[in-house]
Amino acid sequence: MTRPVSPLLPMQYSDEVAAAKARGAPIVALESTIITHGMPYPGNLDMARSVERIIREQGAVPATIAVIDGVLHIGLDEAKLEALAQTQGAMKLSRADLAFAIAERRTGATTVAATMIGAARAGIKVFATGGIGGVHRKAEETFDISADLDELSRTGVIVVCAGAKAILDIPKTLEVLETRGVPVVTYDSPVFPAFWSRDSGLKSPLTLNSPAAIANFQTVRDQLGVDGGMLIANPVPEQDEIPREEMEIYIARALDNAERDEIAGKSVTPYLLDNLFHLTDGRSLKTNIALVENNARLAAEIAVALVD
Repeated sequence: MTRPVSPLLPMQYSDEVAAAKARGAPIVALESTIITHGMPYPGNLDMARSVERIIREQGAVPATIAVIDGVLHIGLDEAKLEALAQTQGAMKLSRADLAFAIAERRTGATTVAATMIGAARAGIKVFATGGIGGVHRKAEETFDISADLDELSRTGVIVVCAGAKAILDIPKTLEVLETRGVPVVTYDSPVFPAFWSRDSGLKSPLTLNSPAAIANFQTVRDQLGVDGGMLIANPVPEQDEIPREEMEIYIARALDNAERDEIAGKSVTPYLLDNLFHLTDGRSLKTNIALVENNARLAAEIAVALVD
């Protein structure tokens, strides 16, 4: 059962999330494109359940966000989660088309940008994902830059990730984030991670070593009236990483394949991830799952620290 929360916007909280909001409990938002576009069924459902379980184990409540038949859902019960995991043809929603999907009563999964919008609308301050979008390689020719970066500059949600996806131009991505005034904090490491790899070869702009310190940083930002989000880069566990030097070989091959097949726009990232899955004999997916679970754990700890 779900509960409508606005007479105007078709938006519903799951019972679990509604109860958490009522008692002031910590909540962690989760995106849904990783379910619909990240991996096939039933592995996607197993991953989603695992991430939600980890968040609960840390004392927080998970809120997977998605649009289903034109309704913005903040938290999915088991039946809706399983149905979404089997949905074919779901839209991939960002800032530009989130309202379109709701207005046209479509079903769509939320990217980082759209999840941030939904989380902020629901009053959720922390969001766990895999990796953010950013400046694509050869962006000087294609102008392909993810809406995630602008969303981070305007929407006040803490985003916990494993860095920018390594298929991107990470130096340019960090430069844009700096220009937009987005704090980039690497958790417990002086170097910025590169999704599948713990080290991108770039120094992290900022480093903090505890969830409490991250929560305190956000509290001071609120006191100063500083708008926008914060990016927390959480390196993948060492035992699960694929070293950057090795990963760059696979990424170069995948990018060549994308250029050959004339892949562009929103299709680029899922195409590259699928290529990398095959080029790495499935290792990239295993690492992806490990880093998402790791990010969920840290996000829950930050959410708890904010409430405390």
